[in-house]
Amino acid sequence: MKKFCTFLVGVTALVSLSFNTAMAEDAPDIQKIKDRGVLKIGVKVDVPKFGYKDPKTGITEGLDIDVAKAIAKKILGDENKIETQAVTAKTRGPLLDNGEVDLVIATFTITPERKQTYNFSDAYYADGIGLLVKKSSGIKTFADLNGKRVGVAQSATTKKVIQEKADKDGIKVSISEFGTYPEIKTALDSKRIDVFSVDASILLGYLDDTTIILDDRLSAEEYGVASKKGNNALAAVVNEVVNELKTSGEMDKIAAKWGLR
Repeated sequence: MKKFCTFLVGVTALVSLSFNTAMAEDAPDIQKIKDRGVLKIGVKVDVPKFGYKDPKTGITEGLDIDVAKAIAKKILGDENKIETQAVTAKTRGPLLDNGEVDLVIATFTITPERKQTYNFSDAYYADGIGLLVKKSSGIKTFADLNGKRVGVAQSATTKKVIQEKADKDGIKVSISEFGTYPEIKTALDSKRIDVFSVDASILLGYLDDTTIILDDRLSAEEYGVASKKGNNALAAVVNEVVNELKTSGEMDKIAAKWGLR
């Protein structure tokens, strides 16, 4: 994951306005988690390598889950004291808003607009939006999408990126939004769409013998851990954990573990 080191988001100041780490660990939002004895995390369950629930074991695993465990260990002294709740790109924000989860660690891209609504940690992983197509489609580059149908996830940044790129290049695309990634892959397989577009690392989990991921990368997507505005103490602790994982090299090891280097 060497490419990660070149993508840094300067949000440290946001989470350190009033707290140093020692103060943060005694703050009300942290104490609430300690009293409960479990850290509630919103995670993806349909993204192999990041957050994927094995249908055979019922266990959700991936890079995002490992990050959650590191945060739980920091706050509660036990990496297993996490409670995960499945989220999608559409539901992860509302679940944070209503307090059903303490954090969202779900391939959540940091954007200026989202930073107005949520606290974000510094980026823990960086990627670019990619394009998955059928080998038989004849599509080789973004330019070949003229007149094609593109499937994206609801409430994701992908739709905007695809449309802006198409407008800039003077081509016409039809964009359809789906609730989950498996739904997009099913639509691709059934030829209801021509392209499955999301972050390239996510696409790796849906690659099969009939498909390829094009070389095009449309934008830099940086994933952050999101917390509710006002929970600045929690955000400060989370940010410390993220940066400890990065500077120690542990994040690179986690990425390698899931085949994301």
